[in-house]
Amino acid sequence: MFVHVLGAAAGGGLPQWNCGCRNCNDARSGALPPLTQSSVAISGDGENWIILNASPDIRTQLQDTPKLHPRGLRDTPIRAVIVTNADVDHLSGLLVLREKTGFALHATSDVLSTLESNRIFDVLDRTLVQRHAMALDAAFEPAPGLRITPFSVPGKVALFLEGDTVELEEIGEQTVGLIIESADKTLAYVPGCAALPDWLLDRLSDVDLLLFDGTVWENDDMQRTGTGEKTGARMGHIPMHGSAGSIARLKGLRARKIFVHINNTNPALQPDGPERKALREAGWDLAHDGMELSL
Repeated sequence: MFVHVLGAAAGGGLPQWNCGCRNCNDARSGALPPLTQSSVAISGDGENWIILNASPDIRTQLQDTPKLHPRGLRDTPIRAVIVTNADVDHLSGLLVLREKTGFALHATSDVLSTLESNRIFDVLDRTLVQRHAMALDAAFEPAPGLRITPFSVPGKVALFLEGDTVELEEIGEQTVGLIIESADKTLAYVPGCAALPDWLLDRLSDVDLLLFDGTVWENDDMQRTGTGEKTGARMGHIPMHGSAGSIARLKGLRARKIFVHINNTNPALQPDGPERKALREAGWDLAHDGMELSL
């Protein structure tokens, strides 16, 4: 299995267009590498590729990745796009992929209903881009050599779908992770997750590689940096740090563990900071754009 991180950042990217926090300013000055928004490409054979989440930055991401370039006049090696929730930073890139070239679009019925309710997504020609509803815990094979099983993880609906009350750790089709299997290796992709109950730890216990939600270091990252009032929990994301955080809860996993979907305010982005040191000592890596992995 071949894995290519197209974008390692959470929504807004790094630098975020309207943010003057330390991380964003460092990215503008070249002290930190910039990060585009959350997306990963995977392949079982190095020829046929699947995109996990269609970032708003997908045009630039594809341009920067020669293996995903057309091989003919009108062509793409992308066989499918799989969307794990209805967040803008995972859906809006679909609008870029509208130029009359076919691929399969997979999402839960819940997410597909969001697409159906917004006619702007009809720019994707349905005779070429067929929509497929993923059933929870039901495996499918969208490309040669890869078997994918979606499963529910605690999370909330997308911001633009919120009502007067919001269930922050809902279990259902609104937020899913993916178990991705090749002939002898297994990857778990969980870019958004609000909590790690024991049953989810069991689900992840046998994977070889874990790409997991790294949005915030502490629940109050944005409050501490003065960039906003929302906590990680309110945004539907578990923090890295703390007794109930992902580093502590996932400590016993045998997998190689890499954080993806990293918010621009996360202090772990600072390469020489204490947060990055603690992350490394706990056996975690931080994803970056262009990161390549093979299993």
